[in-house]
Amino acid sequence: MSDISSKTAPRSRFSVREICYSGLFAAVIAIMAQISIPMPGGVPMTMQTFAITLAAVVLGAKLSTVSSVIYLLLGAVGVPVLANFSGGFDKFIGPTGGFLISFPLMAFIIGWGADHRHAFRGAYVLALIVGTIANYVVGTAMFCVLMNSSIAAGVTACVLPFIPTAVIKAVLATVIGFLVRKRIPGLKA
Repeated sequence: MSDISSKTAPRSRFSVREICYSGLFAAVIAIMAQISIPMPGGVPMTMQTFAITLAAVVLGAKLSTVSSVIYLLLGAVGVPVLANFSGGFDKFIGPTGGFLISFPLMAFIIGWGADHRHAFRGAYVLALIVGTIANYVVGTAMFCVLMNSSIAAGVTACVLPFIPTAVIKAVLATVIGFLVRKRIPGLKA
C-alpha cells in the first residue's frame, strides 16, 4: 500500500497572488484599450501603452509580461478586449498588429528597468525609452510591410503624431505606478 498523503503537488512558479495581479492588470489593459481616438494614418491613439507601462512599473518584468500575454491571448481568441471592443486573430496580422505583438517585449523591458532601478542610476528611464522604442519599431515595421508603405510614411503615420502623448502617458504611468507599487503587498518596492 502506498502512502499517497505524503506526496505533494509540484509547486507552481507563480503564487496565487501573482496570478491574481497578472489577471487584474490584463483587465486594466483591456479597459484602457477602449479609450481610443481614431487617427488619419489608420493607427488609433489608445491608452494601451499607458496600461502596459503601468503594469510594468507596478508588477515588474515577469508579471507584466505575463499580464500582457494574457491580454493578447484573450484578444487573439476573439474576446473583445482590443481597441474598440474588438478581438480576433485578424487584429494581430493587420496594420496595427505589430504594436500589439510587441506589448510583452515592451512590458518586459520597462518592467526590468523598474525592477533594477536601484541597481544603477538611470536603469528605469533607459528601459522606459528602449521599451517604448521597441513598441514603435515593431509596430511601424509591420505597418510598413502590410500597408506596402515607405519607412517615412510609416513613421509619419505611426510615430510622429504619438510622441507628445507617449511622453505624457509614460510620465503618468511612472508616477502612478511607483505609488501603487509601494502599496501592494508581496511586491518589491
